[in-house]
Amino acid sequence: MNALTDLLRLCCLPLLGWAAVRDVRTRRVPDRTWLPLLALGGALLAWDVSSVLRGTRPLDTGVFALRVVISLGVVAPLGLLFWRVGAFGGADAKALAVLCLLFPSVPAYQFSNVALPLAETSGVFSLTVLTNAALVGGTAPVYLFARNALAGRFTPESFVGRPVRWRELPNTHGRLLARANGLDGGFDLDALRLYLCWRGASLERLRATPDRSRDPTSLPEERPAPDDGAIDPFADGGERADLWAAAAFLDAVEGNAYGTTPARLRAALDALVARDRLWVTPGIPFLVPLFVGLCLALVYGDLLYAAMGAFGLL
Repeated sequence: MNALTDLLRLCCLPLLGWAAVRDVRTRRVPDRTWLPLLALGGALLAWDVSSVLRGTRPLDTGVFALRVVISLGVVAPLGLLFWRVGAFGGADAKALAVLCLLFPSVPAYQFSNVALPLAETSGVFSLTVLTNAALVGGTAPVYLFARNALAGRFTPESFVGRPVRWRELPNTHGRLLARANGLDGGFDLDALRLYLCWRGASLERLRATPDRSRDPTSLPEERPAPDDGAIDPFADGGERADLWAAAAFLDAVEGNAYGTTPARLRAALDALVARDRLWVTPGIPFLVPLFVGLCLALVYGDLLYAAMGAFGLL
C-alpha cells in the first residue's frame, strides 16, 4: 500500500520540471518557486515524524531520525557549499535543499505487482538523488565530444564546449572558453548582455565600428568630471585609457558582473569583434540533472549502487 505522504511528494515533479526548463531557457528561477515546495516538504516531514512516533508507519525511529539529520544537516549544506565555491547556481542549491526536505527517507510505491524504486537505494534518498544527478551530469562531456566529433572538431575543448557564431552569442547562455578564444580567463555571456544593455548598443554595432567603440568617449552618457583629484577614467591614450569603458561599466554595476574584471571584459570584447565563431561552454544548470536524477531515483533507484554492484564492489 502506498503511503499517502509518499504519493503527495510526487506533486513536486511538475514544478521542479518547469523550474528546470526555465533555468535552461533563461538561467533564472524566481525565488517564489520554492515556497510551495518548502511548505509541502515541511508538512509532509511533520506528518511522517508523527506517523513514525505513533508507530503507524513501519520505520525505526532512530534510523528515520538519522536519515533526516543526514539529509538536512549534511546533504543540504553541500548545496550551499557548492554554490559558494561556484560549482552550483543559486537555483541549484535551493532545489537541492527542497529535495532534502521532501525526500529525507526512501519513498515506496506499489503499482500492481511492481514496487518502486526497482533497485537498491541509499537510505538517505536525497543523497541518492544527488549522486544520480552527478552521474547524469557526467554524461555532458561525452555528448559535447560526440557532437564536435561529428563536425570534425577534435580538440581538448571538444569535451567542454562548442563553437558559436558571433550573431548567436547575445542569445546564448554559457561562458567563453579561455584558451580556445585566446583569453586569460573565462567570460560569462550574461556579463556581455549586461554590458550591451548598459551601453545601449548591439554586438553588430560594436563589430561594425570597433575602433570607435573602444574609445570611452563614444559613450552616449555625459562624461563625469574628475573633480576629486582622481585620474579621469576616460582620458585618451596611454595605458590608463579605459578602453571599451570597461571600468566605467563595472563601476556602474558596482563591480558585480558575473565575476568579470575590466581586463577580462576588454579581452572578451576584442575577441568578439574580431572572430566569427567563439568557443562557448554551455554550462547546463545542475537543476536539469538534479531533476533527471530524482526521476531515475523514484523509478529505478541508486545508479551508483547499481554501478558498484556491477563491478563487484558491493
